[in-house]
Amino acid sequence: MPGHMMEGLPGLAPRPWRPSPLLQASFALHAAAFGLLTAAPAAWPWWAWALAANHLALTGMGLWPRSRGLGPNWVRLPAAAAAGHIAITIDDGPDPRVTPGVLDLLQRWDARASFFCIGAAAERHPDLCQEIVRRGHAVENHTQRHDHHFATFGPRRMAREIREAQSSLTAITGRPPRFFRPTAGLRNPFLEPILARQGLHLASWTRRGFDTRNRDPDDVLRRLTLGLAAGDILLLHDGHAARTPSGEPVILAVLPRLLEAAAARGLKAVTLCSALCSALRSARGERGADTKP
Repeated sequence: MPGHMMEGLPGLAPRPWRPSPLLQASFALHAAAFGLLTAAPAAWPWWAWALAANHLALTGMGLWPRSRGLGPNWVRLPAAAAAGHIAITIDDGPDPRVTPGVLDLLQRWDARASFFCIGAAAERHPDLCQEIVRRGHAVENHTQRHDHHFATFGPRRMAREIREAQSSLTAITGRPPRFFRPTAGLRNPFLEPILARQGLHLASWTRRGFDTRNRDPDDVLRRLTLGLAAGDILLLHDGHAARTPSGEPVILAVLPRLLEAAAARGLKAVTLCSALCSALRSARGERGADTKP
């Protein structure tokens, strides 16, 4: 049932939406502006400037992929899952020219990755998504169409784009994605309430190699491994991958060396989903301990 919109999906429960401190301050500012403009209309230029500054701050948070100003955002693995682990996330696929090679390299190193797949691409190559899951990796939600204007969408269009991808990927793999990453990591304040209703978690990254436009594998590897430590979330691309001067997808040139560097530091690559499960188990254990006499 690719493309069919569903309000809720199996295995995912809505989570509470709690406005971030920045959004709470924004709500309060708008309410104050409305009330004071009614009482003192001559002061409107000051409130116009204040509201403009507020909207500029909200826009800035949305244009900063690693920001938590608009709500929760996985920029690192939670502490309960971070020890000895990193997460490798791979965006924009599946791509039949690249993804099979990525899967073979991951298997060679006994590493797991989270593939943020585009719904429409998954519909064109369902066998690749199924193979990703069969090999022990996770398929996550990277929108249905990968529209570069995603961050400008209103709430209805944004929710539809996420629901359609969620439906497509669930139908293909049999497993609902647990994580969402917007196009280029850009978003607006409408996103977090939508993700909360769908039971999804926003994930960005600790560092990226810019491998969609950087053709130098050495530079991409340097960006990914500089300061590499437990808990890091790394970003690579199988879709829209840049090519080396010899024509090889950059991710295929970088991934073996990245996995070797991680192993040398005693780090194992795990999926975001497994990290989430570890964090939830730890939280349940802590709550259970709190209730003991």
